Amino acid sequence: MFSHIMIGSNDIARSKQFYDALFAATGGKPGKIDPKGRLVYAKDGGRLMVTKPIDGGSATCANGATIGFAMASPEQADAWHRAGVENGGESVEDAPGERQGPAGPLYLAYLRDPDGNKLCALHRMAA
Repeated sequence: MFSHIMIGSNDIARSKQFYDALFAATGGKPGKIDPKGRLVYAKDGGRLMVTKPIDGGSATCANGATIGFAMASPEQADAWHRAGVENGGESVEDAPGERQGPAGPLYLAYLRDPDGNKLCALHRMAA
């Protein structure tokens, strides 16, 4: 359904360190800076882009918004979460672990990136 997600950052170098660690924890490659100064990650057909706001204002996070990343296993979600915390992210919500969702059991881990964007690692577990 989605082609890409674009989020704002006030410090692209700090964001690159943070997101490079997250993607490395899930087998992804480091981000690349495009000619417009945007940080670009590509994995499994999707793109995450990080940029300074076009209007020149400060980047702020969206209250109530969460960006979800699909994980292959609970262990991968834990590695992703650990990499985020070790690289300037903040663990939020409950500790990583299993939750009951409307469609069955899920393994979830939540972080806020250094700019305050809320991220979720999600693994759909066998019912």
